[in-house]
Amino acid sequence: MAQLAAALDLQSRNGVDAKWEALAKLEALAEEVGANLARNKANKALRRAVHAWKRGDFPRAAQLALEAVNADESYGPAYHLLAMALERMGFRHKALVTYERALALSPDNPNILLDLGLAAWRLDMPDVAEKLFRRFIDERPNSPLGYNNLGSILAQTDKSSIAIEILRDAIYRMPSEAMLWNTIATLLAEDGRIQESLVFYHEAIRLEPTHRRSIHNLGYAYLHMGLMSEALECFDEALVDMADPTDRLEARYTRSICLIGMGRLEEGFEEYEVRADELFRAHAPHMLKAPVWNGEPLEGKRLLVCAEQGLGDELMLANTLPDLARAVGPTGKLQIAVNQRLVPLFQRAFPEADVGVFEDRVAVNADGRQTVRYVPFAVEDGEPDYYVRMGSTMRLLRKRIEDFPKQAVLKPDPARVEHYRGLLRARGNKPTVGFAWRSMMMAGKRAKYYSTLDQWEPLLKTPGVRFVNVQYGDCTQELTDVASKSGIEIEVIDGLDLTHDIEGAAALSAALDLVISPSTASAAIAGSIGTEVWFVNPCRAWTQLGTDHVPFFPKTRAFFPAEYRDWPTVISVACRELRTRLGQD
Repeated sequence: MAQLAAALDLQSRNGVDAKWEALAKLEALAEEVGANLARNKANKALRRAVHAWKRGDFPRAAQLALEAVNADESYGPAYHLLAMALERMGFRHKALVTYERALALSPDNPNILLDLGLAAWRLDMPDVAEKLFRRFIDERPNSPLGYNNLGSILAQTDKSSIAIEILRDAIYRMPSEAMLWNTIATLLAEDGRIQESLVFYHEAIRLEPTHRRSIHNLGYAYLHMGLMSEALECFDEALVDMADPTDRLEARYTRSICLIGMGRLEEGFEEYEVRADELFRAHAPHMLKAPVWNGEPLEGKRLLVCAEQGLGDELMLANTLPDLARAVGPTGKLQIAVNQRLVPLFQRAFPEADVGVFEDRVAVNADGRQTVRYVPFAVEDGEPDYYVRMGSTMRLLRKRIEDFPKQAVLKPDPARVEHYRGLLRARGNKPTVGFAWRSMMMAGKRAKYYSTLDQWEPLLKTPGVRFVNVQYGDCTQELTDVASKSGIEIEVIDGLDLTHDIEGAAALSAALDLVISPSTASAAIAGSIGTEVWFVNPCRAWTQLGTDHVPFFPKTRAFFPAEYRDWPTVISVACRELRTRLGQD
């Protein structure tokens, strides 16, 4: 579910309109040439290739375009359509080379520049793509496509401010182009300016009411503002006649997150299964021959549960493992595949299970570069009877809020817990509160979900309490700055690597009285071992499942403001509640 931010991935949105424009020109050219050279074999093959493309038969389109190329090796349009078909079939490197050949033969066709730029972008060649998009703009200054793609590639390479200005200038020149309004809205949202983005999304939809991507993206913005009902309305409308299968899967996925966030668990977790579709953007095939578990009886069976996505999600979704351990029984075997750093924590909690590591490898095949997941330890003695993605267990075992466990799932190392308790006691007798304020990755898209450390000053000056750092990643400079400016001392446990030593982070969390944090891995670690956690977020989070807490963990509260990212207000509320807890009010 950490993949949620990628639902606005612009690469999957760009170039569609350009492809149809290029296709129309190819078809027109084929008809024009055909009128003069009716018997020209290459031209006949090209016209048939265009018709095959329109039917969605890309292998046939590629075959016919190749016939045209073989008939006339100097025929640039045939190479262009061949490259388009190869790219659509997933042969991205071959498509890139073929686009280059088409451009060499048809240097006056700017549409090839655009397609070549998109191919370079998808092959992770942003500098090449940027140059090609700029060349396209020089040749077609009144086409929105060049500005759209240039802005998108610049934003992806952390040049959002430049991208936004380029798109603003393009809108002044072409104010009726819905595509430009949608793209600048997306860039503003990704830059943390979600409320501002709404104006641009609404204008894109006003200009083109049936543009499903704009409607979907508006829903996505609402989702990240915690406005679930408004988001769901947009997703439902976007899906009415969304034709592109990839876009449709993306919309269904974000809609599933929305449903889950509204507490409509059975419906939401059922729809969440779209991520297993091979056409889904983030689909990662599991290299296993075992069948997927779909609720069959597990007594005496061997079941492999494979974690998904980021560290925080692995901890959050692990809440179904006790149910599965009971289901396989004493004669069965539960196998759990997790991130390497989590193996000891999970093994201690499930001593009868086999806990090991999954391995992600990048495979290059007909579909291009794809992440493939292997679980070597689980198949050493043959395939398990079943396997299941950890997130997919929610559909079968968490249909109601009441189904979530009231006890912690994982267990920290008792010796290390006692060690950290001793360290904390030696420093004083005041209550100890673990504190984190951001994700380790704050660049680009993720920064919009978190606050800066200085915004927490009112809370951190609460008397009668000691704050202990549980922020992972390098935060030394931030701690030094807040201490020098405000006199706030956040205690640091020397020698504890909170990023890589998850066992240590869990033990420290268990030794604390409370942890206050946004939705981070630090909060998930503390929640998973039963420490009370106060989640302080910029808006209502989907992980609340429509409640006032985070049911994935047993002892939580959730704080969020009425207005998106109103950090002063929500921090003030948390501060007041902390004082009440300490008996100061």
